Amino acid sequence: MNGAFLGAGIAALGTLGTAIGQGYACGKAVEAVARNPEAESKIRTTLIVGDAIAETSAIYALIIAILLIFVAK
Repeated sequence: MNGAFLGAGIAALGTLGTAIGQGYACGKAVEAVARNPEAESKIRTTLIVGDAIAETSAIYALIIAILLIFVAK
């Protein structure tokens, strides 16, 4: 049982990379809007799509962690 909790903790570390990547992308989007305010809507749309795609890895890591905690016994 303790191995499942350890595995869940390790799987939850997968969200760390997503958080760093999304923060970096958001910072670059802010810089891009600061340089070219007319392109704000295109930059925002691209940022949201990119963040949604990046978020899937965090969701997979969360699902694996939940499965290890509640299903693996």
